[in-house]
Amino acid sequence: MKLHYDRETDSLYIDLNARPSVDSREIQDGLVIDLDANGQIVGIDIQHASQVLDLETLETESLPTASLKLG
Repeated sequence: MKLHYDRETDSLYIDLNARPSVDSREIQDGLVIDLDANGQIVGIDIQHASQVLDLETLETESLPTASLKLG
């Protein structure tokens, strides 16, 4: 999992794995998920991230994403 923050657009992208995205869906205002060809989530885009998250204290914990099943 990788985090990418863009200061210009104030968006935080959470890249869950290396599979390519073939579809995107806005699941609520400012929150978009990217899906692979099998409908699995491969990334999450949080728009206006600094308004909904405290980016100064954002911490991550390593997760076994290879065995993570969503859906």
